[in-house]
Amino acid sequence: MKSYLAAAVQMTSLPDLEKNLTQAEEWIDLAVRRGAELVGLPENFSFLGEEAQKVQQAPEIAERTEKFLKTMAQRYQITLLGGGFPVPAEHNHVTNTLLLVGPDGQTLAQYNKVHLFDVDLPDGNTYQESATVLAGREYPPVYDSERFGRLGFSICYDVRFPELYRHLANQSAEVIFVPAAFTAFTGKDHWQVLLQARAIENTAYIIAPAQTGVHYGRRQTHGHAMIVDPWGIVLANAGREPGLAIAEISPRRLATVRQQMPCLQHRVLSTTVPSA
Repeated sequence: MKSYLAAAVQMTSLPDLEKNLTQAEEWIDLAVRRGAELVGLPENFSFLGEEAQKVQQAPEIAERTEKFLKTMAQRYQITLLGGGFPVPAEHNHVTNTLLLVGPDGQTLAQYNKVHLFDVDLPDGNTYQESATVLAGREYPPVYDSERFGRLGFSICYDVRFPELYRHLANQSAEVIFVPAAFTAFTGKDHWQVLLQARAIENTAYIIAPAQTGVHYGRRQTHGHAMIVDPWGIVLANAGREPGLAIAEISPRRLATVRQQMPCLQHRVLSTTVPSA
């Protein structure tokens, strides 16, 4: 693993598959022209619309999205992450599926989101992801890349569950993706601090592609796609408009932080409390 540039894409996806894929390609093209070799797209990058629409169109969305990811990875000779899209599943549901695709167009890793966002927010918005999405049954894998290091995966709401990230750290993850469509209401208070916490406690780089702006109806996301280093320093922040967060991933920096703060070596997995 040598130093390289990674890009976290920020989009305003709509209930329009064609427009979303066109937008995604434009940002991938720009990221590559700026030197990125590892590119991440956010959750729901290919479709962000009403739940009934999502389920109805899922077969087309899934087929075209997977083909798009493989075509883009081959065309630009990059490793490309599609941060979550609907794939038809049983009981008229879908899975929220992430794919990592290599420059040869082959799937390197796949993950189905395990934590589903069923929340009533104080701003009046209600989210019931489990109404249409089946939760994944396994924690995400770690993909060992000679070029990019050991890559871990998660999706959006997962970021609130530190045990998932400790699972990735236990598998020696060095760079962890957090593609998201984080709500505007919660994002203003929690998004950055959660990303920094996951980076610090696992001494890992965090690459967090994001959705931003108004997508349909009252659905609005926070934006601020980020890349955070293992010390918790925000290396790049895309702000509130569609765009890119690009930063260097440095194995030397990773090794330095893990030497200075060797908390992964100091973990106590269980302990016995002395009796009184």
